[in-house]
Amino acid sequence: MTAAPAVTVTIGVLTFRRPADLAALLPLLAGQAARAEAAGYRVDVLVVDNDPEGSGRPVVDGAGLPLVRYVLEPEPGIAAARNRVLAETADRDVLVFIDDDERPRGDWLGPLLRTQQRTGAVAVAGAVVSDFSGPVDPWLAEGGFFLRRRMPTGTAIDVAATNNLLLDLRQLRPTGLRFDVGFGTSGGEDTLFTRSLSALGLGLVWCDEAVVTDVVPVDRATRSWVLRRAFSSGNSVSRVQLALAGSSVDRLRVRLHAAARGLPRLAGGLGRWALGTVNGSVRHRARGLRTAARGAGMLAGAAGHVFQEYGRPLAAGTAGQRWNRAARAAQ
Repeated sequence: MTAAPAVTVTIGVLTFRRPADLAALLPLLAGQAARAEAAGYRVDVLVVDNDPEGSGRPVVDGAGLPLVRYVLEPEPGIAAARNRVLAETADRDVLVFIDDDERPRGDWLGPLLRTQQRTGAVAVAGAVVSDFSGPVDPWLAEGGFFLRRRMPTGTAIDVAATNNLLLDLRQLRPTGLRFDVGFGTSGGEDTLFTRSLSALGLGLVWCDEAVVTDVVPVDRATRSWVLRRAFSSGNSVSRVQLALAGSSVDRLRVRLHAAARGLPRLAGGLGRWALGTVNGSVRHRARGLRTAARGAGMLAGAAGHVFQEYGRPLAAGTAGQRWNRAARAAQ
């Protein structure tokens, strides 16, 4: 009796001018791949470098790991890089995304693969835990802004980030779904992608045993970064809903709904910030300002503004810069 062919798996790593992070990550992925190979899978690692100068190539070449291959994707934007991963894995069964600033913990790949096999889901999302490279501002700690969701393995979800995500390419390919390059420098491309999968009726589930550590550099452990990310997240929420809407009437409904959700967040967040200012609560000030930032982003998205979180700085006077100036003054 002929044995069934081994399931082929690619771990896709996106990188952009983080050679030290990439150098730290690759040996860990090699270990994950070896463990999965011992369990009967065929695994390789694909590094997609979004730096036109190819700063990641010397790192990959220097690692000397035969299972790791490197490609350059010169088109700017995270969506283009993710689509390049999809293009490079046209003959693979399973793809697992991880970012260059993350580190897999323990047996990370195995639980993702087993959860997909057991549930038949098109996508399996794992947990992300933050690790700080320096002291944490009490404002950030009280706000709990780097605490991410956790839930029991097998829980159905309808949206996921792609920094720790397995995709069953055998189910994905017939859909023709790709990452929207219109979200390439704004963020939210993963939200739109996974919500689109859910809208197609394909199952997405959680795997709580598949944990990666997000290494938070000093320049991201700041109040201004948290508020920009909150504004960007709110902006993406509205834009994703608009992208999923069908007719012009549906889009109008989405705009009105987004505005109806964003305005109370803006007002309520500022109210909570004011309360914290009066009673001296750091938690109220921090969480109130972040809620207000998210609400402002939702309103901006409903109005058609695009916050380019990963692009060039916004022109003076745009909604994002006006919010940033106001937020800095309020801190």
